[in-house]
Amino acid sequence: MKKYNVAVVGANGAVGEEILTILQEIDFPLNTLVPLASARSLGKTVEFNDEQLPIIELTHDVFEKYDVEIALFSAGGSVSAEYAPSAVKAGAVVIDNTSH
Repeated sequence: MKKYNVAVVGANGAVGEEILTILQEIDFPLNTLVPLASARSLGKTVEFNDEQLPIIELTHDVFEKYDVEIALFSAGGSVSAEYAPSAVKAGAVVIDNTSH
């Protein structure tokens, strides 16, 4: 089965944490999980499969850097408006759970 590089934008927010929980519950075929948030969240972690994963700063080039194939956005409409085009440009499928 193919495994995917998945980014969760807003990973340490309430919706982002729920997305992580669901990915665990359904045993989504992950190659790499990339938890993304703003620079204010650097130094924080999120729990996934009993591991603490460091938050990575959301930038326009992070999707290409981590070869993201699926980007799940839950950080607000303005964040999606700014960064979703960069994810698409890097070749990711974007699923946006915001008002954008």
